[in-house]
Amino acid sequence: MEVSRRQFLSIGPVAGGSALGFDLTASIGVKQRLRIEGATLSHSLCPYCAVGCSLVAYTKKAANGKTELLQIEGDPDSPVNEGTLCPKGATALQLAVSRRRVPHPLYRAPGAGEWQRVSWEFALNRLARNIKAARDATFVTQDADGNVVNRCEGIAFAGGAAFSSEEGYLATKLMRGLGLVHLEQQARV
Repeated sequence: MEVSRRQFLSIGPVAGGSALGFDLTASIGVKQRLRIEGATLSHSLCPYCAVGCSLVAYTKKAANGKTELLQIEGDPDSPVNEGTLCPKGATALQLAVSRRRVPHPLYRAPGAGEWQRVSWEFALNRLARNIKAARDATFVTQDADGNVVNRCEGIAFAGGAAFSSEEGYLATKLMRGLGLVHLEQQARV
């Protein structure tokens, strides 16, 4: 009996499954629909570093009329990354649509045990007041030798790995403008 490769592969799971005690005959002929079937394909770039890895994003119109992001993956046609992504690039979908992402500012008053939802205006004003108070209290105009230094030693800034290159540059410029000397950026993969 002569069996083609295609025939062997089509009966392989059934024969192998039955040999292990599983009845897989019902699974033969089952067609699985892909989540990205009928989706719109868009090309983009990874936002995490200056390498410029290409991404492919799949979107589809949801029943409510909004565009839903279904999947983000590396672009196999890219000469830069050839479809591969670093660990941060591979999680780009979570950056956009994670259910764990906090959609509004939360505030916990001193001594309180619970977080409460506050407005963006409240959060930004409070942040600005705290930065100003800390800067005023720890600003150094001259060092011990009398040299003009104009620096703020009471505030430190740590940039996150989720920053794009442009956000990291802007944050560094802003912090240097405030006189901060303690600046750090999380390393890129």
